[in-house]
Amino acid sequence: MMTGGDDLAALHEQVALASSAAISASDLDLAFQLQVAEAIQASLRLPNAAASSSSSQAAPVLPVPESSSDAAYAFAVQAADLARAEQDRRDAEACRAAQARAAASARIAAHDALFARDLAAIPEEQWAHDGDYFERPVDSSPRPLFRVFSKGMPSRDVVGPRDRDPSIAVLAVAVCRMQGGVVLRIQKPVERFVGGHMIVEVMALMEGLDAALGLGIRSVTVVTGYRPLYNHMLGIWRPSGKKLADMMNQVLSVRRKFDQCEVSLVEPNQVSYVVKLATDSLTVQIAKALAASVSKEKRESCAICLEDTDITKIHVVEGCTHRFCFSCMKEHVKVKLLNGTLPACPQEGCTTKLSVEGSRVFLSPRLLEIMVQRMREGQIPPSQKIYCPYPKCSALMSLGEVIHPMQESSSRYTAADAATLRKCVKCRGSFCLSCKVPWHDGMSCYEYKMRYPHARPEDAKLQNLARQRLWRQCVKCKHMIELAEGCYHMICVCGYEFCYTCGKEWKNKKASCSCPLWDERNIIREEDDDDYEEDDDGLYY
Repeated sequence: MMTGGDDLAALHEQVALASSAAISASDLDLAFQLQVAEAIQASLRLPNAAASSSSSQAAPVLPVPESSSDAAYAFAVQAADLARAEQDRRDAEACRAAQARAAASARIAAHDALFARDLAAIPEEQWAHDGDYFERPVDSSPRPLFRVFSKGMPSRDVVGPRDRDPSIAVLAVAVCRMQGGVVLRIQKPVERFVGGHMIVEVMALMEGLDAALGLGIRSVTVVTGYRPLYNHMLGIWRPSGKKLADMMNQVLSVRRKFDQCEVSLVEPNQVSYVVKLATDSLTVQIAKALAASVSKEKRESCAICLEDTDITKIHVVEGCTHRFCFSCMKEHVKVKLLNGTLPACPQEGCTTKLSVEGSRVFLSPRLLEIMVQRMREGQIPPSQKIYCPYPKCSALMSLGEVIHPMQESSSRYTAADAATLRKCVKCRGSFCLSCKVPWHDGMSCYEYKMRYPHARPEDAKLQNLARQRLWRQCVKCKHMIELAEGCYHMICVCGYEFCYTCGKEWKNKKASCSCPLWDERNIIREEDDDDYEEDDDGLYY
């Protein structure tokens, strides 16, 4: 005799066959409807063609073309196809009915097998007393074929009291067959989770029901070990908050989409599989969140560009400890150097000067070279600056640094040369301190200037260009200055203030002349394209 488990397996197989037959029958019904539609369209086209031909002008009677025989043949084929489709539909209905009878017979057989086993287990004394009254009616409703396990778990359930909670949650779902075997497994993280335990449990259940519907399952048993969820599903408890009420209404709405959806409350050990799925997923998500947090802690926001930058790309200004990213520091120093001033800390109100050594980490070699030159110029007062007149050298020196040839033991110069004769500390070339030219041997400074009013051709060209462009030369440091835009109050890199129109000095932030302060053409300037090329450091040449 077959056991109860074998009978149940046979019953499930019969139900599966019946479902397959139902699907094939629906496909045959669709094919039949398509065949009928095609036949109707073909029959409508033929009379229309005949009507259009009869409405034309009279023509001699011609023999029937071969196309009419083709149409008759097509109608015959259509009729045969319709007959076959109709026969297939009737066969499918008969097969569906036979499968339903087979499923019912299998269900009754399984019931009888279980009933016989229960009868055999009844003691003789009980059988003799009430055996004639023992019965078990046949349950006509089919049992659900799949079970849905769900578990929602927030991070605070596993994070220690002294650890930082990353505020995440996971949804674990397992869709299983009634006989065992996982059909679908889901592990889904929920970032920035805000809510209680009940909220995340409802979210997990919703995920499981949607997954079952997506698989085409219409008969399930929801298995849970969380009593509050069970009570809410059965309507024993009512949601207290609006958010939970809306979520429960959504779950109940999805539940109504199933043909059969039961809810079962079990012991916690019977949902251990889905609990393990949630725990494992939550452990992974917490590790990722902590790793991301540590990575974020290694980044710092720059006070200038407000971008999060790796702390290895943050520069700390020596002396004031203000912090800025390398990119902003480089741009700040570059602008200051191009304006001829020494760069200081970018922090508003901070006057801490930047050092060359501290700036090496973010400046290019060319900008470092310019910065060294600017710092060298800033250390020497304008009245003490001397540049070597030899074009291939042009070294910057102070009056106290230049070499006095008369101090050398092998000096061949006369005492008259001692007043203006000097030597460069870099190239050792002799030059005149008064004329700012290479040494004019055998001539006094007066004779040289009378003979060579413009000792260097480039000086004459510069003076001529300055007159054409209306440039001004600082009377203090001799720098040539051009007004690009703005007012006529000029401040040279050496700190000297003067009027650009007449050259008179400004004293105490006030002009000593009556020249206009500005011209609108210099205040409002139209944009134009400058024919300059830019190198890698943003310097124009």
